[in-house]
Amino acid sequence: MRELIEKDRRITVVPHDFHNANKGTITEVTPEGFTVLLDYDSVGMLKHNYCEFYTQTRYGTLFFTSYPKDIQDRVIRVANPAKHKFLQRRQYTRIKYMHDLDLVGDNITHKIATLDISAGGMKFKTKENINIEGVYTILLPLSEIQSVECHFSPIRIEKNNDGSYTLSGRFNFNSDIDKMTLIQYCTKRSIEIDNK
Repeated sequence: MRELIEKDRRITVVPHDFHNANKGTITEVTPEGFTVLLDYDSVGMLKHNYCEFYTQTRYGTLFFTSYPKDIQDRVIRVANPAKHKFLQRRQYTRIKYMHDLDLVGDNITHKIATLDISAGGMKFKTKENINIEGVYTILLPLSEIQSVECHFSPIRIEKNNDGSYTLSGRFNFNSDIDKMTLIQYCTKRSIEIDNK
């Protein structure tokens, strides 16, 4: 694990309440664990309470759970995790996501069928001709009680043999909390699918 956790690497820390998600920089790596200087106060983090950790490495996005052994203001000392997982080489975990949704832009509502999503963007099919230069709003349901609203900018469009279109593009979020919510949702769904 020590060869994956490197000094000066950026890392995201998500405690049990993801509204208290934080980012920081790894300042020290030892055989027992590592130290992080958080960007913000360590609200919602408790000693010996497990958190989720995400960081980019040359092998892809590294994910693991561990706990702070010590918390002093914005500095946390984290125990080495028992195991870790590489989510995938792309920056954000992409999952299958099949929903019939509304994509809204320029006071026009387009009917779309999503194919997959990540915190970076989505792919969907539609029978409607959508302006690739537009910026759209979409509400993504994640559960019966939770959804995330974000802006969508198309990047690529393909015409299918049946006359429909497949579009892919990127998300822009109204808040960091919405982005972190979608990151966590995609990660957990990916792990659930892998464990089936």
